[in-house]
Amino acid sequence: MRILIVLTSHSQLGNTGKKTGFWFEEFAAPYYIFRNSGAELTLASPNGGLPPVDPRSERPEMQTEAAIRFLADRYAQAELANTRTLSSISVSDYDAVFYPGGHGLLWDLANDPHSITMIETLFYTGRPVALVCHGAGALRYTRAANGRPLVAGKSVTGFSNAEEAAMELTEVVPFLVEDILRNNGGNYSKHDKWQPYAVSDGDLITGQNPASSDAVANALVERLRISRASGKRAHGGPR
Repeated sequence: MRILIVLTSHSQLGNTGKKTGFWFEEFAAPYYIFRNSGAELTLASPNGGLPPVDPRSERPEMQTEAAIRFLADRYAQAELANTRTLSSISVSDYDAVFYPGGHGLLWDLANDPHSITMIETLFYTGRPVALVCHGAGALRYTRAANGRPLVAGKSVTGFSNAEEAAMELTEVVPFLVEDILRNNGGNYSKHDKWQPYAVSDGDLITGQNPASSDAVANALVERLRISRASGKRAHGGPR
């Protein structure tokens, strides 16, 4: 199975003068879960090359086992430093896509036409789309085949308004993930702040916050295994 991981290229936290990017734990933990499952991974970002890491996610108190392992893994670091440009990706090559979060995504991937088309194409063809935390913001402008928002009527979660308020970024971000999921007709649910919580609705898998990254990654791997066992071949086609 082949999984595409899409990361933000945006590094500026609005007009604050502070840096942002992707949240390291939300990438590192799923990266190893996917590798341990035997998946072939491709990393991509809008601009290609080394995507920016949110410096807050690199603080000592944020370092998880997966993050520490990644920092000592030269192969993994080389992959991250050489992400492909998103525009060069052919959707037909992948069985699933995964979006780590981080505030940067709200400025670029949420509006990126390549990202929007890719998510829609994968979903239309029965291939899983998994997103964690702010990653769910990439669903903002995606549409289902009937023209309605892709999340309409689907069970979803994502970074909560309460969590954004706790980070004191409610007035900084271009939109609130919880709000857009609700406004687009999603059946949004959440747990308490910073608690692991993941929701699966068919081929759409979402997680609330950084603590949910393991659950989302494991759910994606399980979904791919079920698809394979049920007779689907790679890329959503029948045997």
